[in-house]
Amino acid sequence: MNTELTDEQRKLSDTVREFADTVVAPAAYTYDTERRLPLDIIREMGDLGLFGLPFAVEHGGQGKDYLSLCLAVEALARVDQSIAVTLEAGVGLGIMPIARHGTAAQRERWLPDLVTGRALAAFGLTEAEAGSDAGATRTTARIETGPDGGAGVWVIDGSKQFITNSGTPITSVVTVTAVTGEETRVDGTVKKELSCILVPSGTKGFTVGPAYDKVGWHTSDTHPLTFEDVRVPEANLLGEQGRGYANFLHALDEGRIAFAALATGAAQGCLEEALRYARTRNVFGRDIGSNQHIAFTLSRMAARVHQARLCYYDAASRLANDVPFKVEASIAKLVGSEAAMANARDAAQIFGGYGFLNENPVARHYRDSKVLEIGEGTSEVQLMIIARGLGLTA
Repeated sequence: MNTELTDEQRKLSDTVREFADTVVAPAAYTYDTERRLPLDIIREMGDLGLFGLPFAVEHGGQGKDYLSLCLAVEALARVDQSIAVTLEAGVGLGIMPIARHGTAAQRERWLPDLVTGRALAAFGLTEAEAGSDAGATRTTARIETGPDGGAGVWVIDGSKQFITNSGTPITSVVTVTAVTGEETRVDGTVKKELSCILVPSGTKGFTVGPAYDKVGWHTSDTHPLTFEDVRVPEANLLGEQGRGYANFLHALDEGRIAFAALATGAAQGCLEEALRYARTRNVFGRDIGSNQHIAFTLSRMAARVHQARLCYYDAASRLANDVPFKVEASIAKLVGSEAAMANARDAAQIFGGYGFLNENPVARHYRDSKVLEIGEGTSEVQLMIIARGLGLTA
């Protein structure tokens, strides 16, 4: 593993960091309080090319590697996790499945606006009883053949929940996982065939429910979705029929690397804020950073950030070199989310009462970081994957 960034990667990281400090951070408290996604900032991120970072130039992207996306996500997450996850989910769950599995016609229709940030896409996977156990999906899709045996339509019924980027004014399409068939095994159990289908926003019968009242990530757009006799062309099948399960598992494995980068950014942001405060807060005639306990707490925070960053660098390196990365992605996600939670707790304690005010970035990180141990696979799921990598059954 090479932990040295290229000049191009460092320049990108510095550029996004400056954008985060000068554009995102000053407005973060306002739009967090208003619980709205600032579309003007999303457009600026699109203008910077952030949504197109890992995509081919012929699709309108920047032609960069996956680590470049991770660096951008980390830089944003230092100051606002909601903005960072809008990018991370918009790319990893929204655009990537279409870019990787879409037909030429599908890519031509959707990618130009998505990779430039003019539109957002979402991935409808989670259901009330199908989160970690995606095989329990109940949403169904069946083909109705057109007149005279012509092109048919998919008829979709079901619901999804906790879907990021699904209800913004610029959301253009949602990829929906649905049961498209069943197979009875020899032992009598039933295996569901899952497929992915593209459902454009505004399709009749497709309803976006009210936004959730969340503990954190107030700016991130998250909604439940309902599908009642939703009809889309047969050509809206994304990838091969019956390959939906394998395709979204790969998307989740890959997405966990960027999610780990987000968590690393959150941990870094807490460290930066706490270090600044420890150097300027004067108590009993000296700055609190001169107290050994505070100094050691900050040292542990720095160690967590370093460890988390190395973990996601390693996973991204494996992905780039086309070697197995599933376990390493889970390790990165587990380590990063734990680092973010621990650093948020320590930073809030260093700030004292000020760390309990929502106007303080540390307080927002304290609220936001919990979902890092839940989203895109809970910590328990990551431990299960790691255990299986060790040859254990868990």
